[in-house]
Amino acid sequence: MAFTKYLNIDGTDMPLPLSYDLSLSDVQADSSGETEAGTTQRDIIRSGVAKISVSFQVSPAWLKKLSLLRAKPKLSVSFFNTETMIRETRDMYIDGFKTSLAHDTSKKGLWKVSFDLKEY
Repeated sequence: MAFTKYLNIDGTDMPLPLSYDLSLSDVQADSSGETEAGTTQRDIIRSGVAKISVSFQVSPAWLKKLSLLRAKPKLSVSFFNTETMIRETRDMYIDGFKTSLAHDTSKKGLWKVSFDLKEY
């Protein structure tokens, strides 16, 4: 049985994540908000903007690869959309990149890496 490939960033399949959290949000126009009558008015100008919070447990080699991806201003991300159950590709960037030592080994450790992928 093959595992689902949840993420592919710039043509590289990512390792199986420890956690994968997809949220889709709407972008509202400045005209949205509460009316004088006290009702809520939503003027949606963009729907389904993706944000993916993900974490991995990786080797030092993968830590280096992920760190290099973090430095890029724009990434082509193919991800598993949990709402439609199909893969989609969107332009994104990495935000909130965190690393921590998960386990000390003789080969420079096992690392936990977490970050958010945010759609432009």
